[in-house]
Amino acid sequence: MAQLPLHQLLLRAQAAMNREIMAQAAALGLSPGQPKVLEYLLGAGESNQKAIALHCEIEPATVGSILTRMERDGLIARAQHEGNRRSLYVTLTAKGQAAAQAMDRAFATADQKAAADLTQDQLQQLCCALDHVWDALTKRKEDG
Repeated sequence: MAQLPLHQLLLRAQAAMNREIMAQAAALGLSPGQPKVLEYLLGAGESNQKAIALHCEIEPATVGSILTRMERDGLIARAQHEGNRRSLYVTLTAKGQAAAQAMDRAFATADQKAAADLTQDQLQQLCCALDHVWDALTKRKEDG
């Protein structure tokens, strides 16, 4: 069997990982976009919409609609800091914290499943190579 082109391999791997993660997210009642926002907030503690969009690589307007649904569902709270009325800061609620921790376990399980047949050295090389691919694609985008 012939080796598939890089773009097909990357798209297939991303689609399979996304299916794995979204199955767990759906079981928690989460919609697309919410798991990565939860993951980011779990680590950041508090953030604003612009930083969330940048970290999660989601358009700011899309993040706004994701956050609106998350606030409606009781996963996050948004508030202004004293002296800064321009930015709303986002934090996890207790319900959001629990969902974020559950997704953290789901991400770890998906990572383990994806890397099950790789040695530690192969996994490290793969991660390094994917970082290089991302750097190359985002550099071109920023330069172009």
